[in-house]
Amino acid sequence: MKDLKVAGIDMVYAVPKGSPVHALSDVSFDLEAGRLLTLLGPSGCGKTTLLNILAGFLAPTGGTVTLGDDLITGPGQERGMVFQQGALFEWLNVEQNVAFGPKMNGADKAETKEKVEDLLRTVGLQGFGDKRIYELSGGMQQRVALARCLANDPDVILMDEPLGALDALTREKMQGLILDLWKDTGKTIVLVTHSVEEALYLGDRLFVMAPRPGRIERDYELPFARTGLEVEPRALKASPEFIDKREEILSLIWEMEEEIMGHEG
Repeated sequence: MKDLKVAGIDMVYAVPKGSPVHALSDVSFDLEAGRLLTLLGPSGCGKTTLLNILAGFLAPTGGTVTLGDDLITGPGQERGMVFQQGALFEWLNVEQNVAFGPKMNGADKAETKEKVEDLLRTVGLQGFGDKRIYELSGGMQQRVALARCLANDPDVILMDEPLGALDALTREKMQGLILDLWKDTGKTIVLVTHSVEEALYLGDRLFVMAPRPGRIERDYELPFARTGLEVEPRALKASPEFIDKREEILSLIWEMEEEIMGHEG
């Protein structure tokens, strides 16, 4: 497994006939292999921009990102992405979606079939391999997206609001699945969310980002993700320690939002 190193990342978007937008400023951190990092902050703080830079979809205007000894200059199979809507191939069934990456890499058909069946069991979709994507609920589609990402065996899994479109009950079940996958695979995960509760529950490390330009305002080391592997979610989220930290972070983000609104006013 490889550590992720982000050094002095700046991102400035050029705007035709307008002032440039400074999306990120001097973002730096080291993330050890096997950690689960959540990114949180008010709208416009650059969370998704940072995730897209880690994925190699965007080239920063300054700074570098390295995974192990390799400089990230574009997309690569060692980094997998899970989007909010899954971005699945509607014309393929579940099994074909999950097998897509290995197939493109010329993997052995028998080995791929075995891997796909194992991944579908892992995400709780055994028996659904022949179903079309439109036949699945939102939560099931996100399970397919996770399985498809894992099929390429990436070192780092990047998630952009992967549970944002789900109802509350499905979202909580999927949070548990993400924790189980993190435990079972040992993968490094970076997850963007707008939910303070979700960021606290899933992140064993959490960045609160401040906007304009985006930067890391607070860096938290948290116990809740590992505790959540053993404790019922509702009990953990109702604990005094969890509530205190949730209120602290909510207050911090609320102050940022108030400052933004004041500037805009």
